[in-house]
Amino acid sequence: MLRTSLSLLRRHALAPRLLRAGLRTSAQRSSGNPPMDFPCIDKLESRQRDLLSGPEPTYEKIVTGYQTYQHPSPFTCDHGGQLTGMRIAYETWGTPNPEKSNAILIHTGLSGSSHARSHELNRNPGWWEKFIGPGLAIDTNKFYVICTNVIGGCYGSTGPSSLDESGARYATTFPLLTVNDMVRAQFHLMDHLGIRKLHASVGASMGGMQSLCAAALHSERVGRLVTISACARSHPYSIALRFAQRQALMSDPNFNRGHYYDGVQPHVGMKLARSIATVTYRSGPEWELRFGRRRQKPDQPPALCPDFLIETYLDHQSERFCLQYDANSLLYVSKAMDMFDISHSVTQRLERQRTEKQTACTSVCMDASEQPASEEGHSGVETGDEIMADLVRGVSSAMQPTLVLGVQSDILFPVRQQKEIADILRRAGNTKVTYYELDAMYGHDT
Repeated sequence: MLRTSLSLLRRHALAPRLLRAGLRTSAQRSSGNPPMDFPCIDKLESRQRDLLSGPEPTYEKIVTGYQTYQHPSPFTCDHGGQLTGMRIAYETWGTPNPEKSNAILIHTGLSGSSHARSHELNRNPGWWEKFIGPGLAIDTNKFYVICTNVIGGCYGSTGPSSLDESGARYATTFPLLTVNDMVRAQFHLMDHLGIRKLHASVGASMGGMQSLCAAALHSERVGRLVTISACARSHPYSIALRFAQRQALMSDPNFNRGHYYDGVQPHVGMKLARSIATVTYRSGPEWELRFGRRRQKPDQPPALCPDFLIETYLDHQSERFCLQYDANSLLYVSKAMDMFDISHSVTQRLERQRTEKQTACTSVCMDASEQPASEEGHSGVETGDEIMADLVRGVSSAMQPTLVLGVQSDILFPVRQQKEIADILRRAGNTKVTYYELDAMYGHDT
């Protein structure tokens, strides 16, 4: 009976606080020491109470002023799932020339929206405001610039928070995605806009993966390639870091296996995931310069809640983000990053797998539990020379003028991964590869 009562209590929304209160009372009785204060936990619990009233997720209101492209036929993903009514959100700057040969496609990072630059329909600064515009690095006096929100995202494109054919949100019935899927969807948009060949494909981080993928798999449609702080295949260190983020997120009691849209968002898990991510986006030298070992309140005793300035910074940044991006989108898009591998054997297997499923599949999309196990990320070869040869074959058609940029302080995508991109392109016969390293201290966020 007692075990049953405790089980019911734990399921109740107030159970964690009641149980902690009981433990705290017990501890106070057995010790003469004063109890520790936990204002950070009090804040989380307060936010939990506020969220119980069910406000709409803020990520659905963050980006405005974009256009949408609706794909007219089912979109089959590499791992077999299908999206009916696939939608892509995009924004444009500049004017296409009569031949539409001056288009530059900007690819975003993991949580990026289509809003790379301000415009009349959305005057908020974009995430690349200082790089896109009249006379800037990507000159809108010369070029017609396009940026999309990737499929799987939550800023206007079809993703897990979108409605399926039944009117319910996909949640984790959304099909697994690949970076290749994202790029193929973007080229459907290019077809819709009447753009046969891009002047350039440009992206950083996951955007750099997409730009490389576009240049290698759709080489006849890409005139130039720029890939920044990316890789030719995801390496174990970055996979491990993203795995830790997903585990923190899925451990949130409100995650509910991804079906949380009618309840409380998994904001605590998202906050923890973002804290881990933020550490990987910057560098130790920058932390030393900005924060050192300074504490927020040096005249008070140490605390287990945010105490050092670096801790308060991480707490603030993650708190601000935790409801601005859909948790399921983080899971799906980060997993697509993990599986990225431009190797010939991998891309060929995905293409074959998708073609077979496209022919056989009759459902709108597969339930997550029904999706096939993937071999992606392992090229089927073992030695370093064989792996390199497979990568070289994967980019054998990418002969465009190419700029590869890396950042010396980047711990998430170390410069050796950008060197690998330049190396495989050169080995494939591309004689127009420029490689450059930035020596800024700002890590991956440089």
